[in-house]
Amino acid sequence: MKGFRSFILRGNVVDLAVGIVIGAAFTAVVNGFVSAFLTPLVGLATGATGDMAHKAFSVGGIKFPYGAFLNAAISFLLVASALYFLVVLPINKLHERLAPHQDVQAPKRDCPECLSPVPAEARRCAACTVALPAVPEQAGETTQRVG
Repeated sequence: MKGFRSFILRGNVVDLAVGIVIGAAFTAVVNGFVSAFLTPLVGLATGATGDMAHKAFSVGGIKFPYGAFLNAAISFLLVASALYFLVVLPINKLHERLAPHQDVQAPKRDCPECLSPVPAEARRCAACTVALPAVPEQAGETTQRVG
């Protein structure tokens, strides 16, 4: 029982449970927004009622209810676009504003002895301490290591 209790009270299990509950509540909010506002707008734009679930065609006496699929596909696209434009895009903008920018890496070159990357302006290799040749003065002559 002690092992089970420590498993349940671990941070990642509790975080996962909270995430699932919040996700279910958020799904209800997004579905409500889509069905209350976006689906009627699609209905106005297409001249339909917005609910195509009962549309079907028959071939050889067999009924093909394409409306249910069309309704699900439109609902999926509307939910995905609502999530992207109302949640993902604003969160990404907020993250870019609050997150520190990555420092630009100084150009590097390889040590001729041990082949470890060293800053282009270095005079000695930090790994093997060998004296490095002088950096050429002209731009474009320095070799930069990518990656």
